[in-house]
Amino acid sequence: MNQAVEAFLDDVWQEVMSIYAKERKRIDELKDRSSLQAGIKDYVRVAWRKGKFAWANGKIHIDVYEPFSWGDDSYKIEAGSYITELTDELLTEQFFPALCGRMEQLFLSEEWGPRFFNYKFEVVFEFEWEQSKVMLTKKLLNEPKWIQLQQSLEQFIQTKILSDPPVLPKEKDIFFFAYHLVNPDMMQQKVEEIEPLIRRLSDKLTTNQERKHDWITQYTRAFSEWSEEHFLPQHFNHSEDYGSHWVAKEQGDHPSVDAEEMEFFLYAALQIGFTEPDTRKKYLELAVILGSKQAADYLKIGSGKFESTYRGEQIEARNNDVMQTIDIRILSEEETAYREALDYIIQLLRQDFPKGYHIKLKSSQKHFLPLKKLAKSKLHQFFANALSYPSLFPKLAEYADTAMEEFAWYNDVEPGEKSVMPGTYAVFGLGLYSEAYFPLVCRYMELVDTEHQMVQDSYAEAFIEAHGVKAEHMPVIVSILLGGNEEGRQVKNLIIDRPELADALVEALKGKEVYEVELVVCRIFGSVKKLSAAAKKADSPLKESLEELLGQL
Repeated sequence: MNQAVEAFLDDVWQEVMSIYAKERKRIDELKDRSSLQAGIKDYVRVAWRKGKFAWANGKIHIDVYEPFSWGDDSYKIEAGSYITELTDELLTEQFFPALCGRMEQLFLSEEWGPRFFNYKFEVVFEFEWEQSKVMLTKKLLNEPKWIQLQQSLEQFIQTKILSDPPVLPKEKDIFFFAYHLVNPDMMQQKVEEIEPLIRRLSDKLTTNQERKHDWITQYTRAFSEWSEEHFLPQHFNHSEDYGSHWVAKEQGDHPSVDAEEMEFFLYAALQIGFTEPDTRKKYLELAVILGSKQAADYLKIGSGKFESTYRGEQIEARNNDVMQTIDIRILSEEETAYREALDYIIQLLRQDFPKGYHIKLKSSQKHFLPLKKLAKSKLHQFFANALSYPSLFPKLAEYADTAMEEFAWYNDVEPGEKSVMPGTYAVFGLGLYSEAYFPLVCRYMELVDTEHQMVQDSYAEAFIEAHGVKAEHMPVIVSILLGGNEEGRQVKNLIIDRPELADALVEALKGKEVYEVELVVCRIFGSVKKLSAAAKKADSPLKESLEELLGQL
């Protein structure tokens, strides 16, 4: 071996071994290993990056994780004078084969333990000259470990996915299972194979909506990575224009579209769309560029499951279940038009139209509920308009009961602080305008995801503004406060200054957990300390009632 090559290899290998020694210590300390994870390390990149002002004043860069394009977390070391003696031929014929040989020997051995290396490994080498660049790649496979992982996955599917409840997979296994679904080494990316497994696990997790939400997040993220790293790069180039992102390759620069891959890409787009509607739309538009008629139909009329157009006596409507949109045109601004529109939407939801839809509304009325934090969307406007007709209250309650679903959100705004659970606008309005719907408000507050939704924090103030603070309303007030976010602010207009109010509050909090009592106290008084101060200052019998409230903590 050439001396310069040997010196370069020795410097690189010494640094790799030093890095791996630190990584091994970290990996050995990891607990609860998943049977679906063969190992951790699957990548190394060795690169010579030229100097900014002089080519030979660069540094050796080593990455033991596949790097992100926007950052540089490489380990960097200096190189000796040998760097100037290297040539393309020496790097290609001596250095890279020798590096791969050492790496393969280590990869296939058990020197670093069974958890250190994955079943596959990629070696990448890059070398920057003044005006050119050497780029070499080799992929390694530990076949026995790969076969063992396939067997573990098959056993997992049989015992944890296809088995009857209450048997469920562990949380740590779900992440790896989601990514194996889109790993061609482990499974075929065919809708008829993947969809039943996703549906089966989703059905089993129905009784635990939080875990189901996590599962949906994991597999949609896996679909997104498969799309961005496998399917799209075959047919598109990344655009420097962030708005376009993907630009179709020239004819002949990309393979013909595989029908099964396109089917799976469309399936992935639809699944991703439930949490990322903009991504779904982008993927479908890219599929249309590749000639997919199915994608074009999805964008125009939806899946075909629902009649896409409706012409009634007072409204015209269109729907698209794939894009999760309902278009409503009010032909005559009167109660019967909104009743007809509500009946139309309820019928769609009962036929399993996505509850997280958004509305495109054409109406001359423009009402909104008196809650500052609610987005002034067309969906909000539609329900506020309907709430202007008291005769529609029972129909709006029927809609709310049909639409409410934990861990679901309307798509009328970008995901964020103003996202709300289906049914929100109807429930909030009914609760403000009629005492008859207080039980509906309580059901909503018990169902709402307090960790991921915030707008209900402002509802207590609007409720008090509408109804005042009455002893007979205390149960629903407590329900509203408990439905708020844990960081919810004190409700300034909710004042407990009469014995009957304090007694009603004590009664409403009976049977609640201590943390729930504390949350309610903090949202009314500001803190437990302030409640204590208020009790000391109060006169009898308010004083005794506030002290009884303190006794519940």
